[in-house]
Amino acid sequence: MTDASPLPTHPDEPHAGSLAGRLNWLRAGVLGANDGIVSVAAVVVGVAGATTSTPAIATAGIAALVGGAISMALGEYVSVSSQTDSQRALIEKERAELAADPEAELEELTALWRAQGLSDDTAARVAAELTERDALAAHLSAELHIDEADVANPWHAALSSAIAFLAGAILPLLAILLTPARLRVPVTVLVVLLALAATGALGARLGQGAVGRATLRVVVGGALALAATYLVGTLLGTAGIA
Repeated sequence: MTDASPLPTHPDEPHAGSLAGRLNWLRAGVLGANDGIVSVAAVVVGVAGATTSTPAIATAGIAALVGGAISMALGEYVSVSSQTDSQRALIEKERAELAADPEAELEELTALWRAQGLSDDTAARVAAELTERDALAAHLSAELHIDEADVANPWHAALSSAIAFLAGAILPLLAILLTPARLRVPVTVLVVLLALAATGALGARLGQGAVGRATLRVVVGGALALAATYLVGTLLGTAGIA
């Protein structure tokens, strides 16, 4: 049997499952970096509103950076582990069904293709050819929309999430620590809003969405977060609580 010729594609349409998966990982990375930027910036700007003490700001910022990265990694590990366990259980169930009753599984696959609008003869021929090539892959794709090769690794997901968070979080921390005290807040706010504009635009491009609208959402949301935490910090500092 000769291999099927490759499908015609357009450069802006990610037909390949692996490419779509990579784009999803990139989008997740952008979101992780965005979380790092906003959360750490909100902490350091809030503390800067309450005190000009560099050690206090640095301590709060580093704690937020480390704690946030661990939290992101743990959350991603738990989420992806649950998804992976479910996918692997479904794969093993399908493998067992194929071993126990391949004829019934072939009939089921034929019915699935018939439900997609193929004629009886065409559905039977497609199901038979796919089964001959890779029965498990054919059933996973048609029934469960799973690709066995694309099952995510929770450790990779956790590490990627932590790195993305750290990459974003380091920007506001460095901005506020390397800037003179009187310029700390405005410079940090400027750096953060520019970084958020970049992540918003990149995320929109990866998702093929409207860049301007997505960027504005992220920037406005970040600005509101910074304003709120700075106001809280200032009030606490004025009241002598911090």
